[in-house]
Amino acid sequence: MKTECQNIRFYERAAEPVSSAGDFAIEMVVLLLMATGTVFVYSAGATLAPDAARLRFYETPMFKQIVFFPLAVGILLLMKRVDYRLFRLQGPLLKSPTFYLVIFSFISLAAVLIFGEERNQSKRWLDLMPGPMYLSFQPSELTKWVMILFVAAYLDKVGEQIQDFKRRFIPVCCIVGLAVGLIVIEDFGTGLFIALLTFLLLWIGGARWWHLLTPLIVAVPGFIAAVMLSPTRLNRIKRFFSFLLDQEGLPYQAQQSLKAISVGGLWGTGLGRGVFKYGHLPEDTTDFIFAVIAEEMGFIGALWVLLLFTLFLVFGIRVVLRCPDRFGKLLSAGIVFSIGIQAAVNIGVVTVVLPTKGIPLPFVSAGGSSLLLTAAATGILLNIAMQSPESVEVLQG
Repeated sequence: MKTECQNIRFYERAAEPVSSAGDFAIEMVVLLLMATGTVFVYSAGATLAPDAARLRFYETPMFKQIVFFPLAVGILLLMKRVDYRLFRLQGPLLKSPTFYLVIFSFISLAAVLIFGEERNQSKRWLDLMPGPMYLSFQPSELTKWVMILFVAAYLDKVGEQIQDFKRRFIPVCCIVGLAVGLIVIEDFGTGLFIALLTFLLLWIGGARWWHLLTPLIVAVPGFIAAVMLSPTRLNRIKRFFSFLLDQEGLPYQAQQSLKAISVGGLWGTGLGRGVFKYGHLPEDTTDFIFAVIAEEMGFIGALWVLLLFTLFLVFGIRVVLRCPDRFGKLLSAGIVFSIGIQAAVNIGVVTVVLPTKGIPLPFVSAGGSSLLLTAAATGILLNIAMQSPESVEVLQG
């Protein structure tokens, strides 16, 4: 009896997360990115538009970002204390939170196509609280993280059986494919992004390379059709390649972005002293916030943001390599790759290395759905980093 009690106490001590330098470093980097984003969203939110005088402060993007910043920090710290192994698919399916998250994400994707609020010629948002304190929710953002969680949990459950093409590989591709299909109708970039992350996770999870090529038979024609059937998407791609070939026809957003970056020079025009945010640079608080940073803080400010994301990737990959269990390794890899690739794509768009696409800069761009969900995912990453190898061995034993 005494030995049994000692084993229980040892299990409780071993299962308790242990803080380490790795999770502290990631936490500090993320807090610095969110603080940087709040400052520059506030700066970019300044406007000289004729109807600006009629706006109350709580109706502006600046106010919402100031509110979302502490909320995101709170969610990050909360999820940091939630054991990531709760999201595994081991045991009864109905007892896993991942199962219900997948169901909810599909329901929300269907709802946005029917009841969604149309902005910029696409339905991506569900109204949560209409009125002066307007709040909305973007289901595709939730689905992105849910699919990472689901694919990692599925690969952990099936193990090496993922090499069974019919019984294991096809089912996961069908579920992710359905999600991507619902998203790509209105949001091409996020759909393509989820498909890419799934490909990476399946590759890391041990799927055969020729299995990974088979979904392309359906995916490639589907994405081509999504581009060809949308004049807006087709024009963006045509203008981008036209610019690469003859330096003409660059879209207005890309032109203004390059001008803002060039004006910034080495040290920038000064915080709050940028001029392109006054109606010249569309989506200045969201997709093109990096251009505002480069204009007002110059090359040094842009380098600061790049350095923070580089540190996040370095510390995040360290967590992936040191994690001793399969689920934690796959899930942390999905989170780190998602944030890293998203940052690279956003900066590539702003610097006109890539065609214009609405991908926000993680932690920095304005937007409640993106910020809060990314903070939650980072909290899970921190929990993975906090687990000691000894605790994982005891729990699995």
